[in-house]
Amino acid sequence: MMNAKQSENVKKSIASRIAVASIIMFGSAGYLAFSAPPPTTVPSSVESEKAIRNLEQSGRAFSSIAKKISPAVVSLRVEKKVAGDSSITGQPSDDSSADEMLKRFFGDRIPDGLKQRHSPQRNHAVVGQGSGFIVSADGYILTNHHVVGDSSKVTVRFNDGREMTAKVVGSDSQSDVAVIKVDAKNLTILPMGDSTATEVGEWVLASGAPYGLTQTLTAGIVSAVGRNSVGITNYENFIQTDAAINPGNSGGPLVNLRGEAVGINTAIVSKNGGSVGLGFAIPIEMAKQVYDQIVEHGSVVRGFLGVRIQGLTQDLAEQFGMKDSRGVLVGEVQRGAPGEKAGLKQADIIVELDGKKIEEAAAFRNAIAMKSPGSKVDLTVVRDGQRVAVSATLDKLPENGVSAAASENPKSSSPWGFSVQPLTGELAKKFGYAPDSGVVISEVTPGSAASDAGLEPGMLVQQVNRHKIRNSDEFNDMIGKEKDGKSLLLLVSDGQNSRFIVLKAAE
Repeated sequence: MMNAKQSENVKKSIASRIAVASIIMFGSAGYLAFSAPPPTTVPSSVESEKAIRNLEQSGRAFSSIAKKISPAVVSLRVEKKVAGDSSITGQPSDDSSADEMLKRFFGDRIPDGLKQRHSPQRNHAVVGQGSGFIVSADGYILTNHHVVGDSSKVTVRFNDGREMTAKVVGSDSQSDVAVIKVDAKNLTILPMGDSTATEVGEWVLASGAPYGLTQTLTAGIVSAVGRNSVGITNYENFIQTDAAINPGNSGGPLVNLRGEAVGINTAIVSKNGGSVGLGFAIPIEMAKQVYDQIVEHGSVVRGFLGVRIQGLTQDLAEQFGMKDSRGVLVGEVQRGAPGEKAGLKQADIIVELDGKKIEEAAAFRNAIAMKSPGSKVDLTVVRDGQRVAVSATLDKLPENGVSAAASENPKSSSPWGFSVQPLTGELAKKFGYAPDSGVVISEVTPGSAASDAGLEPGMLVQQVNRHKIRNSDEFNDMIGKEKDGKSLLLLVSDGQNSRFIVLKAAE
């Protein structure tokens, strides 16, 4: 038997083992608690219902917009007669102009249901489809020029099934806006919103009759604003959207969540004729200005300043001592034009128009063109590093168009990748240049700095590093005086436009 002391030691040993076991178990439990993955969170029925309600509210919003705008959106059936007699040559007649409205969307993949129907007669009918929207209760409808331009008959189909023949009031190819009218009263109109307030990322809806399917609505966001240099029209300031725009949507409205038209669906970028999320709409502010002139005058008359401008690249900005490339560079001031009368000079950099900053040449060109002849414009220009205020009264934009051709027989060479020759009287007459106004580019080396900058044979070099050039001797002298050999600033003309070009030497 154990004595009292032995019994006490046994109790202590057992207690110690129990304590150690307890610590180990706690530590193990704690390890498991911290290392185990968190339990899957299952949304509560309340959260699920809330999410569903939000989606339902969005759907109801779109449905509400559709109901609001559908009475004002119309589909168009357009016919035009095209001259051509395939029996004479035995070959199909040239329908390139007639196919424009369809190829704008389809390219060369025109669906069978919309293919042109040709007659073997000298005049054959071409049938196309498009969309439009009512902007006045007495029957004025906005659409695209490429839909109704040169049409012989336009039939408007309303959402209630009625059909009426429309008259083309006016059509402007340079903006691709057209106005047609039906003889009706008390029509439901689509209100026009403020496209200048349209922001990237906001919801928009495109409506129209894609592939002839009337009253179709698609949703998306505004992907970009102020898109220019797309190559669709002469005056571009497009709203870009990923809302699906397909053939037949052309001329239909792009609307905001208030059910207001902020644009006219015009074109898409696509290799197969279908939507790939790159659609373009004419901003309604531009369309309004064209609409007002067409309704009042039957055509569009644009403002004319009489200057040739170009974008201010970073290289040009550095050459002209500018801190950044915001603004437009004046390459040429036409004699007797409003710009010359106001005091504008070649190499001026226009930074403001009527108090608003100008950052792109296309935006400036659009702004001047959209003003009426007789309008006064206030310009701020940077001239030799100084800000100068200039006020001009716009004239009417005249018809113009001259071209230049390549010249022959190089006489003088340049290490920058192009050769020049003297501007003889014969060449001056041929290209339309003033005598003693520069030297003619006769050859451009492929892959050279000159080629990369866009120089072409037949162009006239008027200045080198801001110094006027009258002949080959002065040209060679200025080339020889070029200091660092890294860049060269030229003023060149193609007979129609003058612009500055920076040549950079290969590193």
